Amino acid sequence: MSEKAIILGPGAGRGYEIGPMRGVFKADGEETGDRYCVSEWSVEAGGTGPGPHHHDDNVELFVVTEGTMTFLVGEEWIDAPQGTFLRIPAGMTHDFENRSEARATAFNVFIPGGFEASFKSWANPS
Repeated sequence: MSEKAIILGPGAGRGYEIGPMRGVFKADGEETGDRYCVSEWSVEAGGTGPGPHHHDDNVELFVVTEGTMTFLVGEEWIDAPQGTFLRIPAGMTHDFENRSEARATAFNVFIPGGFEASFKSWANPS
């Protein structure tokens, strides 16, 4: 794990285009010793997310930083405007999408980390 500070400007990080989503990884892997992963997820107006899924061993935290993102949490869809915080426990089905007419973005922390490694082999770096 790096003991150096990480300072990134707006939009900076390692970007991946994943269908209608764009993921920008801010810190993961060697930077965090896989203790956590920090990323930002943007979905254009009307765009879908990753699809319903769960992580057996990982907790996810989200803060909506732009627009309104709609989240599936368990069996309920929730409209989450800018400033909304969500904690998704390990094992809980979740998803997100953008049902609005403007771009939406959420800041994400994935605990423990190592999340970015799964994208490197198949996502399109941007």
